[in-house]
Amino acid sequence: MSKFIQYFKGSSERIIELQNGDGSIPWFKNGVFDAWNHLECLMALNVLGYSDEVEFGFSFLRENQLEDGSWLGELGSTLEIDEKSGKFISREDNSKVFYRDTNFAAYIATACWHDFLVNESIEDLNKNWKMIDSAVNFVLSNQLENGSIRWAAESPEAPKDDSLLTGCCSITKSLICAINCASKLGISKPDWRKSLERLQSSIINNPESFDKTWESKKRFSMDWYYPVLCGVMNDEESKIRISDNWNTFVIEELGCLCVSDQPWVTIAETAELAITLTKIGEKDKAMELLSWIENCKDKDGAYWMGKQYVENVFWPSEKPGWTSAAVILAYDAINNFSKGSEIFLKDKLI
Repeated sequence: MSKFIQYFKGSSERIIELQNGDGSIPWFKNGVFDAWNHLECLMALNVLGYSDEVEFGFSFLRENQLEDGSWLGELGSTLEIDEKSGKFISREDNSKVFYRDTNFAAYIATACWHDFLVNESIEDLNKNWKMIDSAVNFVLSNQLENGSIRWAAESPEAPKDDSLLTGCCSITKSLICAINCASKLGISKPDWRKSLERLQSSIINNPESFDKTWESKKRFSMDWYYPVLCGVMNDEESKIRISDNWNTFVIEELGCLCVSDQPWVTIAETAELAITLTKIGEKDKAMELLSWIENCKDKDGAYWMGKQYVENVFWPSEKPGWTSAAVILAYDAINNFSKGSEIFLKDKLI
């Protein structure tokens, strides 16, 4: 474990460097914030034993949760990039657009269940329970008749009544974790279980539930591997799904593409795919995949967000904390360094 901590010293320092004075962890200094990527960073820090920083991050969420159970967040995927520097262009305060994203809110349950697995603290789980309960109720208030969950609460900024496959898969995992948190505290949540069943059925049986009002997201690699990563599919279906689309999304010796039609390998997607491979029993392949992205580790020990391999440049020229966090979680999943290493490998309700 000590070698693991030392190996990721630069990665963890990058995440801690980004943590603001209020406990939040943005994508980059003075950059966008969303709860999902903030929580991904907390999970990685938890694996490495940074308990103070983890609690600071959870306290930020407890103090800033809205009355409906959500958190305001920006969509980093819509950020503009300076063509010369390769850096994200920070938005002025008056041009920021905030959403109440359901997947971002649900992820608190995954992070809190992971925290319990790592530290085995009922006290901390109790401390965060009200936050989990409120967030999950917010998420399920946005469940549609077809069983899928609206990508964000309705607002002028999010008027379209539509769902994302990747987001709903992630919510599936979070609901499993939320129900397990409740069970560990002796709380029964039958309505959550019913909502989970409806959501899983929608993903498996009704693909038309997703991308109804916008262009299909099938070109995104996350739509490919997230149903497997998040425990929606059985073992046989999972192996077939990964095998059938491997050549579409994986560039040998480089990693996993963000989208199938762009020469851009992204490190977080590659790390998540490595966890997915481990989940379906292909640990050697997962380790090989992670070995490919070691040349995307900067001299300071943090990972670049991605690489445009035709032009042979890191793109964008950014090292978000959540990128390094995803790699840390992947190494933990493969090597079983922490008690939380199976967070994405097992999906059973307790």
